[in-house]
Amino acid sequence: MRDLLRRLGFADDDARDLLAAEPAGAQQALLEERRDELVALMGTLDQRVDWPFDPGTPWLQAWTLLAALPDVRAHHAARGVPADVSWASLRDLGRHAALDRRLHGSPGLRKGWWLQLHFRGLIYELGRLQFELRGDHLSVHIPATGPLLSAACDASFAHAAEFFEHRIAMCTSWLLDPALAAYLPADSNIVGFQRRFELVDEGNEADADVLEFVFHRLEADLGELPQRTTLERALVGHMRAGGHWRSPTGRLAL
Repeated sequence: MRDLLRRLGFADDDARDLLAAEPAGAQQALLEERRDELVALMGTLDQRVDWPFDPGTPWLQAWTLLAALPDVRAHHAARGVPADVSWASLRDLGRHAALDRRLHGSPGLRKGWWLQLHFRGLIYELGRLQFELRGDHLSVHIPATGPLLSAACDASFAHAAEFFEHRIAMCTSWLLDPALAAYLPADSNIVGFQRRFELVDEGNEADADVLEFVFHRLEADLGELPQRTTLERALVGHMRAGGHWRSPTGRLAL
């Protein structure tokens, strides 16, 4: 089981705490009920199972997803998804367990609603980027796995063009906010990523996304945030000056 959790991206402390909280009794019955709901939606779009987070059972959502692992692996295999893509896609489970610990200061998984998409065969990680199946397009997601190197993004989009039938990709992210270009060098990876997309809206305010995904805070005094990199200084400086970050949607033809 520890080897499996390692393969799913779990850090040692999260793996230890999850294994110590294996469900039993009523928890096990609830897990099986939720797992059946999840598997019934395998491969279907635009539906979501609501799993409220219970602080008393912080790992129940993770255990439910683990119970559905054989089903999603079979779903991938039936659709010809290579094993390396399958495991890379499901590795987001451990990644988000680690993020939850940093955000909340306690172990557990609170974002089962997001990981459901991976374990229903709707999100695939193809190199640097993730792609979510939608009705008429793909949604592009950007996991926190390092810089947005141009060559790595080229490879991901090329892989997506071969992997999916869809020919349009859409991305909604604070990383597409045009205001970033005023702070970052013209040759930065982020500005280069922005140039790939044609913006179709200006998006909603996304200061909370910046705090969560860059600084791993749910809320913060701006004066306490680190400013070690050009990006961190840009993000904090803009907000301290009274500005807000937004999450526009961009369109890209594969």
